[in-house]
Amino acid sequence: MEKKLDFLTVMKEGLVYGTKNVPSLLGALILWILTILIPYVNVGTTIAISTLPLQLSRGTIFSPLNIFDKKYYRYAGEYFLTRGFISLGTLGAMVFMLIPAIVISISWSLAVLLVLDKGVNAAEALRLSNKLTYGNKWTMFFVSLASYVAYIIVLLIFIGIVRVVPVIGILLILASIPVFYTYLLGCQASIYGTLSRDIDEQH
Repeated sequence: MEKKLDFLTVMKEGLVYGTKNVPSLLGALILWILTILIPYVNVGTTIAISTLPLQLSRGTIFSPLNIFDKKYYRYAGEYFLTRGFISLGTLGAMVFMLIPAIVISISWSLAVLLVLDKGVNAAEALRLSNKLTYGNKWTMFFVSLASYVAYIIVLLIFIGIVRVVPVIGILLILASIPVFYTYLLGCQASIYGTLSRDIDEQH
């Protein structure tokens, strides 16, 4: 049975998933940044960072140290191959202007998660992602659009505070960045958790 996303549910679950795991998410992000220039180690931690929405979608609170788990290296080939296909496909769609590129990026947005969660190859992950997002692209687009518009409005308010109370305004702006990041991960977790259940039911 085809799953349909609900706009308000995704927004709500994004907030719940994100806020519940703020310390773990920020810890994992900081550790990833610290390892980004360390050869080989950065491969595993980068792949691990990409699994964060999977962890959130399962409703579990994870340890930031999990990004050093050696199991992530086994996905390196398919992970980077999938990333490459997505980049080339999106770039190719840009030839036909912005809208096709946006459609392609949304169609394939679940591919990396499918590789890491279901163990499928790059081609199958792209096919499944396109299938799962069919009929849900508008909802996914508006969730993203509404999130960024809301964040811009919040930033404008904080910028106004900077003019009155500089220190507090700057602190609010800095604090809003990781909070928004965790919220976006939460939304991605909600979307993947809902749509990927189709796969579980078919197998």
